[in-house]
Amino acid sequence: MILIINTSGNNLEFVLDDKYATVSVEKQSVALPIETEKFITQCGAKWSDITAIGVVVGPGSFTGIRLGIAYAKGLSMGLNIPVVPINAFELYLAKTPDAFVAIDSGRGDFFVGADNLPPCTMSIDEIETKQMAWPRTVGHRPFDLKLGTQIVQDKLAHGNNQPVVPMYLRPSYVDTNKKTK
Repeated sequence: MILIINTSGNNLEFVLDDKYATVSVEKQSVALPIETEKFITQCGAKWSDITAIGVVVGPGSFTGIRLGIAYAKGLSMGLNIPVVPINAFELYLAKTPDAFVAIDSGRGDFFVGADNLPPCTMSIDEIETKQMAWPRTVGHRPFDLKLGTQIVQDKLAHGNNQPVVPMYLRPSYVDTNKKTK
């Protein structure tokens, strides 16, 4: 069984086999271990049933992404199973491979990516012209986290040993607002 964890947004999201849950929480850091265990139990599974963990590495909430990665890595070490990174672009493109993905960053620009377009940030003006090269644009609705199971299976089958690191497409807010001495 592959456990998928997403902490890149405001909620916690989980997938285990064909089961999905989203949980609204005030503090992801406090709720993540509790809600993960609760979800696994509700699915009728045990920790020993999990063979791999997929974790969404971004783009999204800076702190949420770091939390999810750290937790997934800790679980993988304790369970002696692989942890596999998944990014939001892979999830969108798994359903619509010919799409241009544009995700509102909440900071006046968009995280974008597509087949033959590496993930980056763009302004709305850039998107209006760039997206015309693809037949459709997605990203305005949430991705389907259940697609993460197949993505993890494919990566494991192809020996894709990508490092599990955050996908940052721009410097953090703190880095861009540092005061120099």
